[in-house]
Amino acid sequence: MNPTKKRPCQPGIRRTLRSILTTLLLCLLPVLLQAQSFDILLKGGHLIDPKNGIDQMMDVAIADGKVARVARSIPESDAEQVIDVSGLYVSPGLIDLHTHIFFGTDPYSDQMNSYRSVIPDNFSFRYGITTMVDAGSSGWRNFQLFKDQTIANSRTRIFAMLRITGHGSKGGVYSQNLNDMDPKMAALVARRHPEIVGFKIAHYNGHTWEPIDRLVEAGRLADKPVMIDFGSADPALSLETLFMEKLRPGDIYSHIYGGSPDPNSGREAIIDQNGNVRDFVAAAQERGIIYDVGHGGGSFDFSTAIPAIEQGIQPNTISSDLHMSSLRTLGMQDLNNVMSKMLNIGMSVQEIVQATTWKSAQVIQHEELGHLSEGAIADVWVFGIREGEFGFVDVDRPSVAVRGDRKFDSELTIFGGEVVWDMNGHSNDNWRGE
Repeated sequence: MNPTKKRPCQPGIRRTLRSILTTLLLCLLPVLLQAQSFDILLKGGHLIDPKNGIDQMMDVAIADGKVARVARSIPESDAEQVIDVSGLYVSPGLIDLHTHIFFGTDPYSDQMNSYRSVIPDNFSFRYGITTMVDAGSSGWRNFQLFKDQTIANSRTRIFAMLRITGHGSKGGVYSQNLNDMDPKMAALVARRHPEIVGFKIAHYNGHTWEPIDRLVEAGRLADKPVMIDFGSADPALSLETLFMEKLRPGDIYSHIYGGSPDPNSGREAIIDQNGNVRDFVAAAQERGIIYDVGHGGGSFDFSTAIPAIEQGIQPNTISSDLHMSSLRTLGMQDLNNVMSKMLNIGMSVQEIVQATTWKSAQVIQHEELGHLSEGAIADVWVFGIREGEFGFVDVDRPSVAVRGDRKFDSELTIFGGEVVWDMNGHSNDNWRGE
């Protein structure tokens, strides 16, 4: 017999080897699957997630467009791409609750299909905004055009509040036409389009509650909130009646810091001529009326905002009221600037993040947004708080500015798990390979 000749393995030995290999693979499989199981890892940031009560250093891992894991320390080896966000804040993507983005070419229109609205993608991701709500630029007659023309051709997530007037924000006599304020038609259109999250009224000049009643009826029929711009009646209607009798819990009063203490003005302010918050204002907020900033080009006054906040009336939501006119004023500029204003007159970073993320998501009844729970849509904003000497311009008195020492700086935005804005190349490799 040739001693060098190999004997074939016996069947029992082969079965034993296969069993050992199978056991080893089963033991190693979780490790193999975990290796680089995340697409993006945001490492070392301070996470503010109001829904989940998080306000501390936490890593956030993203996979397949969703938040995959949130933990104090996630190994870098688990992610294909690691973004160092040390020294920065991480929050859910911002929701701008009040914008006008029905951009078009009608030279005679107000904000419906006109130059006075703006292109949404130009003013979203660079400011950490992943969701915009158009506040009444379209009506039930022309929402389909807005959907086809703007929503379908924008990368930003867009919702809409329908103007109670069927022609939307066409301006002039169209805003005064009671016959065009049809709550049944508005509700019918809203039920057919999931992008519609509520109803809006603005710029009605008559001294009657009929438009408000029709607006609220549309909200009742569609089970959606309404938003009020209450600044045009002549003479002014009672703010107390609006808050305590007409609006429902969950309805939105925009421009909370606009108006004037002067009883003869068209828009009654929430403070009186002595600088005191009117008695019913706190009670209305407690019963569920949503106070929205809606800064705009002329709807935010430091002489109202500062004493109101000092007396405990903070906004539930913070929005820009973005349109071409508000962009041209020094006061608004962008949502981050409005947030910075609020930071320097009494609100905390955490309160401002809540008012632009989770609370806004609740108000528009889209609670899949505005938070970074595991499994949630990966809309993320990374930002810094810059310290220095800054000035924030008033609206009604553009020669006046409030001085501040902190400002929001947008650094990086992730939309649906993809980096869409990166101011300083946090997500990019070093050019020299260092």
